[in-house]
Amino acid sequence: MTQIPRKENTDTRASLELLYHVSREIATAVDLQTLIQRILYLSIKNIGAVNGSIIAVDDGGSPVASSLMIGEEILDFTNEQIQATLDQGLAGWVVQNRQAVLIRDTSKDRRWLQRPDDAEDATGAKSVVSSPFLAQDRLAGIITLVHPEPNYFNDDHQNLVQAIADQSAVAILNSRLHTESLRQARIMTALAESARIITGSLNLSDVLQRILEQISQAIVTEAVSLAMLNQQEGNLEFIASTSNLEHNVAGKKIKIGQGIAGWVAKEKKSVIIPDVYKDERFYTEFDKETGFKTNTIACTPILSQGEVIGVVEAINPKGGAFGPDTLEVLTGISNLAGTAIQHAQLYEALQSAHKRYHHLFEGSINSILISDWAGKIQEANQQTTVLTQFTKEELYLSNIGMIHRIDLELLGNNYQNVSEDSVLAYESILNTKNGDEIPITVLVQAVNIDAKSYIQWVIRDDTDRVELDQLKDDLLSMIYHDLRSPLANVVSSLDVLKTMVETAEEPIVIKSLFDIAIRSTQRIQRLINSLLDINRLEAGQIALDLKPVSLEKLVQESVDTLKPIIENRKLKVSIEIPPKLPRGMIDEDMIRRVIINLVENAIKYSPIEGFVNIHAAQSNDFLHIRVQDNGPGIPQEKRDEIFNKYTRLQGKVGYKGYGLGLAYCRLAIEGHGGEIWVADAPEGGSIFNFTIPVAP
Repeated sequence: MTQIPRKENTDTRASLELLYHVSREIATAVDLQTLIQRILYLSIKNIGAVNGSIIAVDDGGSPVASSLMIGEEILDFTNEQIQATLDQGLAGWVVQNRQAVLIRDTSKDRRWLQRPDDAEDATGAKSVVSSPFLAQDRLAGIITLVHPEPNYFNDDHQNLVQAIADQSAVAILNSRLHTESLRQARIMTALAESARIITGSLNLSDVLQRILEQISQAIVTEAVSLAMLNQQEGNLEFIASTSNLEHNVAGKKIKIGQGIAGWVAKEKKSVIIPDVYKDERFYTEFDKETGFKTNTIACTPILSQGEVIGVVEAINPKGGAFGPDTLEVLTGISNLAGTAIQHAQLYEALQSAHKRYHHLFEGSINSILISDWAGKIQEANQQTTVLTQFTKEELYLSNIGMIHRIDLELLGNNYQNVSEDSVLAYESILNTKNGDEIPITVLVQAVNIDAKSYIQWVIRDDTDRVELDQLKDDLLSMIYHDLRSPLANVVSSLDVLKTMVETAEEPIVIKSLFDIAIRSTQRIQRLINSLLDINRLEAGQIALDLKPVSLEKLVQESVDTLKPIIENRKLKVSIEIPPKLPRGMIDEDMIRRVIINLVENAIKYSPIEGFVNIHAAQSNDFLHIRVQDNGPGIPQEKRDEIFNKYTRLQGKVGYKGYGLGLAYCRLAIEGHGGEIWVADAPEGGSIFNFTIPVAP
């Protein structure tokens, strides 16, 4: 606190001398605070005031500097005093009306802000003169002078104070602009240095630490904390703090809108809270949990592309209060932080993607090659070297067309049909270094790597598949040639023997044995034909022998074929077919096998003395056939699966099979343009349904 001597009882008539001294002082002072102190000192000394104040304001009327002189001491205005004076006191009236004012007796003028020292038992009423500093209608500040005696000041004092204000206004305005430019320069220098340091790393943890360090250096506080926004969870998570481990908030979460930080994130606004316990937004739980005592907070959002991604808090300034530059500096660093954090996150995501891609690339069981759009190989995984027997160095000197035959009709002569949106596939032959030829399937797609476009070739070794296909073809060929022809001879021979036996004297026993043999061979014949038909239907190589067929006759023949096992299980089989039901346009042999398969399944899975019902009706241009049993039924999740090849249900009933019967039924019915499905029977059991076209 500076002691400035003053001479009392100065005659106001020395106004010219005073103005001269004022002009000299303002000509030599550049610093705003120094300037207003000198003007105030000279004014009090030469006008005869006892107390006085000057408040310098910006163009918006907010205080930027102030000086208070009581007696011979220069004191500091508190922020609350300045704000109260501008909001309610005489200085505020002067700012609003922009004219000088003389109050001869403060007890009689409501414009004077009454304070405790104005009471009668204290200093009592006073005399006051006040004037604005105006420079071409721009308000630079307010000067107020006080004398403890009412009616001390007169119109001459008012005119003199106004003259001092008019002479000093330009100097105060220039000094204010100078001070502001220096302040801005300091801020810009600090932010430039912060930008250099914060953006000097792409490691997210390092970036966060640098942000905290820069804020701590720019705004000296007890703690700085940074929280990131999780939009999906609707909360903020504190991920970094400068406070010690005991008081650290890292890992703690608050909801968006909760607490001061949550409010800042929600409203996208910066805020300074001088006393947090007087603010209802303050969230006290963190202080309770950590033992830290929060008094004052400055908080600002971290923005990236206009959206909030987090907040940063500066807590408890070491000087007791935040300075006028606090929010500007904090906001500036936070803006830098938003960009730096986003870049670090993108870099980490890119690095993670590179690692995942590299892991998948090298760990793939398939060969993967990357080429440019001229076909020159740029990259190859380890499996490629195993499959082709070329080293990576040899592959990088090669063109993709040198190791396999490219389907240019599919890809285009210049690969113009290759894109990122779809995968093109074709079969080819791979040429190895040792001259071997390997059957392969090639999957081709455009890929973007490090902002450059390439072609990715995934090569799958089809050796095992081709061998299995050959084995399947050999098996089918064996069935067709080695089993079907001899079996046909057996069936023919049994038919001849049956005719001969019927003329014997005691044919019953022998005929029964022949019937069993015939039925068994017929069943084998149906199985072989179905197996062959499955392969042909899947390949689209079978031609249906379509003709009008009576469904009633076909169903009866199918049931008669199964009559022995029906009688053996004591089942009741009912057939419900309307007499005038139209004929179906079908391949008679194929549909007969479908009906036999379905009825035979119903027989096997129905209990002893159960029932099987076969029902048919017309539905538009189709005949709808249902085969119902009262067996255990089909689980809902298995109803589509059972029509696939080699699918067998696991259950208590231990019937064995190859899982081909229902697969054949599906292919045969779909080959006729119909549908097949299974549903629950009302009384329990299953209902197998299929449709076939009506004959025209």
